[in-house]
Amino acid sequence: MDVKDYLARRRFMVETGLDELLAALPRQSRVAEAMSYSVMAGGKRIRPILCMAAAEAVGGEPRDVLDVALALELVHTFSLIHDDLPGIDNDDLRRGLPTCHKKFDEATAILAGDALLNLAFEMLTQDAGHDAETLARRLRVIHALARGVGLNGMIEGQIRDILGEKRSLDLDELETMHRLKTGALISAAVFAGACMAKAGPEEIEALDAYSRAIGLAFQVADDILNVEGDPALMGKAVGTDAARQKSTYPALLGLSAAKDLGARLVADALQALAGFDKRSDPLRAIAGYIMARTS
Repeated sequence: MDVKDYLARRRFMVETGLDELLAALPRQSRVAEAMSYSVMAGGKRIRPILCMAAAEAVGGEPRDVLDVALALELVHTFSLIHDDLPGIDNDDLRRGLPTCHKKFDEATAILAGDALLNLAFEMLTQDAGHDAETLARRLRVIHALARGVGLNGMIEGQIRDILGEKRSLDLDELETMHRLKTGALISAAVFAGACMAKAGPEEIEALDAYSRAIGLAFQVADDILNVEGDPALMGKAVGTDAARQKSTYPALLGLSAAKDLGARLVADALQALAGFDKRSDPLRAIAGYIMARTS
């Protein structure tokens, strides 16, 4: 399949939904302005697209999980705003534009990130008109998302990343950190789409294996791009990992071996989908795209 066409069509769905959502925020609010600025600054929208693709893989319709997909993108944007702050990565650019704290100020950026996280959970809980089974599935999704971005996921991964700048991590420590920091939200996205589309236990298990593989592959690819990526395509500086003396896959394994690891992870992801039919082709295509991307 044409993965670029698929991603473009799904990205259009996501961004149309985000436009509508953000248009409903209170006017004359500096925090709302910062939220909209950060959410609509661009990006691949991979997490919401994975949510919709996982729903498709088990027979669901993308539009039926769109609200969940949008919530995932809000959470992801919250994490980027906070990741860029002076107290963490202190980045000036994100997607080729000034980071939120550079465009506004640090206090506004903190509050905008907090507001996006809360808006995501507001979206997931605002409609109480579902039947009992759908409500139960939604509760499972809310739990998975909260866990994925909390102390058992992204936040713990972030602090391990910060502390890791002061020493060299071994490969096991690096993998654990990235499975938490990057992989946990990706796994939550895949689970959310599958769960809301009424996936069975065996399908959930297989998709979890898929998401764990691509979650780590995504970080391997990011590490490689930080070495040899094009700043013009990425919208941010390269070489920053080496400058901060961060432990990365290219630093620990070498660039060639890091690429080999990424290829093995993609193969693992495809193997996890062996029991699925052609409805999971978007997930297969995304797995390959993750390592082939240039930004």
